[in-house]
Amino acid sequence: MRIGVPTEIKKQEFRVGLTPESVGELVRAGHDVGIQSEAGIGSGFSDDDYAAVGASILPDADAVFAASELIVKVKEPQPEETARLAPSHTLFTYLHLAPDPVQADGLLKSGATAIAYETVTDRDGRLPLLTPMSQVAGRMSMQVAAWALMRTKRGRGVLLGGVPGVAPAKVVIIGGGVSGTNAAEIAVGMRADVTIFDRSMQRLEELDVQFGGAAKTMYSTAASLDAAIREADLVIGAVLIPGAAAPKLVGREQLKVMKPGAVLVDIAIDQGGCFETSRATTHEDPIYEVDGILHYCVANMPGAVPRTSTYALNNATLPFVLQIANKGTKDALNNNPHLAEGLTVAEGAIAHAAVAHDLGMAFKQPDWFQPAD
Repeated sequence: MRIGVPTEIKKQEFRVGLTPESVGELVRAGHDVGIQSEAGIGSGFSDDDYAAVGASILPDADAVFAASELIVKVKEPQPEETARLAPSHTLFTYLHLAPDPVQADGLLKSGATAIAYETVTDRDGRLPLLTPMSQVAGRMSMQVAAWALMRTKRGRGVLLGGVPGVAPAKVVIIGGGVSGTNAAEIAVGMRADVTIFDRSMQRLEELDVQFGGAAKTMYSTAASLDAAIREADLVIGAVLIPGAAAPKLVGREQLKVMKPGAVLVDIAIDQGGCFETSRATTHEDPIYEVDGILHYCVANMPGAVPRTSTYALNNATLPFVLQIANKGTKDALNNNPHLAEGLTVAEGAIAHAAVAHDLGMAFKQPDWFQPAD
C-alpha cells in the first residue's frame, strides 16, 4: 500500500504521524511510504532519517496526498487538507469530529474513509490510541497549571505544593480516567491537596487503593462538585465520552463563586470542553480570563512535547497502520472489531452513531462494513 505522511499544519503542532522506526517497519513489510519534506523536524527527525529507512521524501502536501492511498496524521485535517482528500483515500488520525461540523462537512464531501484514533478500542473496552496522548495531557496539565497559577501569569500566586507552615493548593480533578489519573499522579507528586471526582464507584475504589489516601475521591454530583470548586485553586477537566461531545460540568455562573485567579485546565477541549466558558486556544496564546478565572484550553496540549508524544503515539498506532496496509482498509476494518470502532466517515456519510448524534446528522454505515464479532 502507498502510505503518506503530511506535515501537520495546525498552529503550534510539531508531532508527526510516523517516526522513522515506524516507517522502517512498514517498508520492511513491503509498503511504500512518502513523507512530506521536513514533516518530522518538529519532533527531531530529519529527512535523512526517513530516507535512511526507505521512505520517499515528497516536496509538499499536494504530492503526499496525490501519491497515497492511506494518509497517516496526528491532528484532525484542516480545511485545506480535507480539500485534498478523495474517495480513494483512507485517513487515519485523531478526528474529534463531534464538536466540529466544518471538518465533518469537508470529510463528507471528500468521499474518503476516515478512521478516528480516539474511538478505536481494545479487548477490554479501553481506548488504546487515545491513552498515550491522555497520559501526556494529564501529566502536562499540572505543568501548565503550576505556571498559570503564578501571579506573573495573573493566577492566584499559589505554589502547588505549598511549604512548611503554608497549605498546598487545592486541586479538583473531574474525571478519574487516564488523563485524570495521570494529572493526579503529578499533582500528588508535587504535594498538592488533590480530590478526584468520578461517577463510577468501581473507579473511585480503584483510585483510593492506587493513591493510598494521598488523593481524596468523591462521587460526582452537581452539589458535591459545586462545593469543591468554590474552594479550589485549580480545576482540571478530564471527562470523556468516547466519540461524543464532552458534557458541560461547570457553568459560567459558578465562576463567580470561585477564588479570583483560580485556574481551569480543560483537557476535554478537543471534544468541545467540559466547562461552559471553554473555547479552544493555542500554544501561542494559551490562556484567557473569564470573570477573574483563568482558562487554559489548548486543543493540542501534547503538541508542545512532540518527541515524547510522537513516540508514545506510534507505539500504539503502528500495529493498526500495519493491519490497514497489509489487508486493505475494508478487510482490516471487517477483520478487527476494535479497529472497526474507529470508523467515523465512509462513502459520504457519518458511520459512527455517537458522532452522528452530536452533529445532528444522519448515521449510515456502508454496505461492505460487516465487522467480525
